[in-house]
Amino acid sequence: MSDPTSEQAISEQPTITRLSTNDTGFHQRLDSLLDWEGVSDKAVRTRVEEILASVKQRGDAAVIEATNRFDRLAVTQMEELQLTPEQLKRAFDHLPAEQRGALSSAAERIKRYHERQKPDSWQYQEADGTVLGQKVTPLDRAGIYVPGGKAAYPSSVLMNAIPAHVAGVREIVMVVPTPDGVLNELVLAAAHLAGVDYVFTIGGAQAIAALAYGTESVPRVDKIVGPGNIYVATAKRAVFGQVGIDMIAGPSEIMVVSDGQTDPEWLAMDLFSQAEHDEDAQAILVSWDSDHLDAVEAAIERLLPSLERAEIVRESLRKRGALIHCQDAQDAIAMINRIAPEHLELSVSEPETWLDDIRHAGAIFMGRYTAEALGDYCAGPNHVLPTSGTARFSSPLGVYDFQKRSSIIHCSAAGASELGKIASVLARGESLTAHARSAEYRIRD
Repeated sequence: MSDPTSEQAISEQPTITRLSTNDTGFHQRLDSLLDWEGVSDKAVRTRVEEILASVKQRGDAAVIEATNRFDRLAVTQMEELQLTPEQLKRAFDHLPAEQRGALSSAAERIKRYHERQKPDSWQYQEADGTVLGQKVTPLDRAGIYVPGGKAAYPSSVLMNAIPAHVAGVREIVMVVPTPDGVLNELVLAAAHLAGVDYVFTIGGAQAIAALAYGTESVPRVDKIVGPGNIYVATAKRAVFGQVGIDMIAGPSEIMVVSDGQTDPEWLAMDLFSQAEHDEDAQAILVSWDSDHLDAVEAAIERLLPSLERAEIVRESLRKRGALIHCQDAQDAIAMINRIAPEHLELSVSEPETWLDDIRHAGAIFMGRYTAEALGDYCAGPNHVLPTSGTARFSSPLGVYDFQKRSSIIHCSAAGASELGKIASVLARGESLTAHARSAEYRIRD
């Protein structure tokens, strides 16, 4: 029999934590809220290592075995886990006109934005005829992980595949888990629209292993991009070096800074938009207007029951959400740079004046009308962003992630002679005499 007193205590718990930068122990409480390490569990690492080793050794058979187990399937051969180009096109053609149009419009905007990122090779010639430069070359093959399970993400297909195409990648291999064999037509349609070459309905660590090592059916790739669960993140970290990876993605995050003039219901829904991803997602709102924070909290309580994923949102807000009262705009900027959020909404007047002071953020949404959700789907910039404070040293996924750069050095005889004199001195200072003599052979008397 349940305890009525206990149930009442639970119901009276606040949905979201209230903090103030003036609170004693504020920084410790904030650290606790921000703390997330999704790949530190020893049991997860051990299981992932077993799956990686099995796929590396047994190829398709291990992938099939793991997929049957984790996605509750009963396939016997890899062909059952591969989709044909005809299936992808059929999914696109059969979409309702409204969805087909929205998907196409989003794809075009994403392509247009990323085309501006494409770097060019370059060279310059020095006075003695020596030529120096940089050659930009696309990767041969990229692997794209698209999450499946709690939700389907056609937008992730576009955000990962289109920059790869713009970069000039020759082949794109996509993996997407389909628990219980359920295919999402929007995801398949997006794969067609984005020009994906291979699609395998596999997920988890076995999919990462197949992309990293290659199997009889899955081509080995040069780089793996795209977010996933704890097993995917752990596997990506483990295969890094065998292949490149984009980043270790943690739970989705949003930080909203409001000057008190934005509709509280808008802000509540902006917080919900990230909290609904999963229970570990993080939503934080910062303002120097205490009454405004009260209004946002009231809007949260009022609107939360109307959400389809209300329980996920409620758990996310209780575990990792916060409404933070700060002293002023400068205090808010200090908070931004400390948290280094994945998504930052500047819901303030004249947000442009804030930009020079913001050093760490994955994507910055400027002004009251720029909801983060627009960036998730169709604004144009990539929605694959650094999480868990890694915006301090990482950038959004882009064309540059699918290219590599080679240095070009073409010395003239005169240039080799002059450089040889410098190299000789430095090499002998390091006691690397073969280096020195190699350079000295080119020195002209």
